[in-house]
Amino acid sequence: MIKLETLSAINNATFLEKNEIADFLFHHLGKYGDPKEDIMKCLDYALDPGLHAGGFVILARENGKIVGTLVMNKTGMSGYIPENILVYIAVDASQRGKGIGGKIMDLAITMANGAIALHVEPDNPARKLYERLGFTNKYLEMRLTKN
Repeated sequence: MIKLETLSAINNATFLEKNEIADFLFHHLGKYGDPKEDIMKCLDYALDPGLHAGGFVILARENGKIVGTLVMNKTGMSGYIPENILVYIAVDASQRGKGIGGKIMDLAITMANGAIALHVEPDNPARKLYERLGFTNKYLEMRLTKN
């Protein structure tokens, strides 16, 4: 049976918990993911009780093992920038198609105060889930990366 749990700045997640989540995301995001170091920064932002904005993490566990997770960061803004950005969501490849991602997303949408933005690659299969939940494509994102 899948059990959902949430973490926030109030829970004071340990380094080991953050490391377990980052390892899961790094492994299961595959080509859509980021380096583990960047995932850890995102978790620090979401779970640090000293930060103004913060966020939350949702974990789906089966028999104590993570089978899905989501990381939401609060932006500290509203209106012109959504109040929340869904940074990461992943479900174990062996568990996909069982509705775990949908359950995680439903809880995240309930927990988030205000609008939610996310970035998704055009070929990412999760895009269908986001569209089913009501997410729309308003903009084409462009970035300039400076070294």
